[in-house]
Amino acid sequence: MHILGMILLGIGGAFGIALVGGTVVGMIGVIIYKIYRSLRYHISLYD
Repeated sequence: MHILGMILLGIGGAFGIALVGGTVVGMIGVIIYKIYRSLRYHISLYD
């Protein structure tokens, strides 16, 4: 039972790290895209 718990803990931890990592990458991507749009097309960062 201890080994099964450790496996589930590892899977849950990896899933959590993947979710947080994906969120961070997505936020950085949106910020970079907004800066690119503002420089290229002279659009406000808030649009």
